[in-house]
Amino acid sequence: MKKVGSYPNIRMRRNRKADWSRRLIRESDLSTNDLIWPIFIRDGKNIEESIKAMPGVYRYSLDKIEKLVERAINNKIPMIALFPSTPLSKKNKNGSEAVNKNNLVCKALRLIKKNYKDIGIMCDVALDPYTTHGHDGVLKDNYVDNDATIKILVKQSLLLAKMGCDVIAPSDMMDGRIGEIRKALDSNGFKLVQILSYAVKYASNFYGPFRDAVGSKKLLKGNKKNYQMDFSNSKEALREVALDINEGADFVMVKPGMPYLDIIKLIKDSFKIPVFAYQVSGEYSLIKNGINNKIISEEAIHESLISFKRAGASAIVTYFAEQIANKLR
Repeated sequence: MKKVGSYPNIRMRRNRKADWSRRLIRESDLSTNDLIWPIFIRDGKNIEESIKAMPGVYRYSLDKIEKLVERAINNKIPMIALFPSTPLSKKNKNGSEAVNKNNLVCKALRLIKKNYKDIGIMCDVALDPYTTHGHDGVLKDNYVDNDATIKILVKQSLLLAKMGCDVIAPSDMMDGRIGEIRKALDSNGFKLVQILSYAVKYASNFYGPFRDAVGSKKLLKGNKKNYQMDFSNSKEALREVALDINEGADFVMVKPGMPYLDIIKLIKDSFKIPVFAYQVSGEYSLIKNGINNKIISEEAIHESLISFKRAGASAIVTYFAEQIANKLR
């Protein structure tokens, strides 16, 4: 960077002297338009079940879902994301509940789309909430079978689109699934249904609380390192994103978020495509527990979300969405 001016002619602190001045020169800002609110759903009635590993986050029965949508709309949050906590009795080795038109997500979609047309609904496409082994796909000889899994993911995506899902979000990390899903959507009358590809999903240690929330943590056999990315790699992320763009992704996701701000910036600088960030459950719980134990200030929430915008994220999936939206609107 070329040096421009020097002290004492240049005093950087002059522009920081007052709140109005700092606001005028602010380079990154956060608004409710940047937020996606993930919501966990479960069976039953009149249930708001706390998730121990995620203070302040709940699993909601479907009769609560419309009130949650209204809260999102009132807070000007443009999109919610649905994640099911599927009963063990409905799980099996192939995750067939994913393609049941009466599963939790499909029921929620029908309820929401009946009365609310102006909010986006994002639906996860993967098999881990539905399998007895906790993996994102079909296991064969203790290895996730890529092509067999894609066949089910395509059926899952089509079903979700038929139920009214706006944004199909494959988080499974199977090779080639974006192209197959895009082809199926287009040929079945869903050309305007968007695909948010979890193109860059690392085999991270920050997912634990989420796996508790959807009931897959205790079931998981082994790890997911043979399909999720090695957290040591960055150039590999560029290859993953390039492939998914070519296959028809409308946006791409980087997951987790804060430990991978460099990846968000790398992708944003390399591809002119909307890049979303997922502030995952482990990130949320670390910040929330720090606040609850008075180790850090509540202002750390806003600071953490601004870091995504500074890195180039177009939108952020965060469990803080409703809390921060209340302050922003």
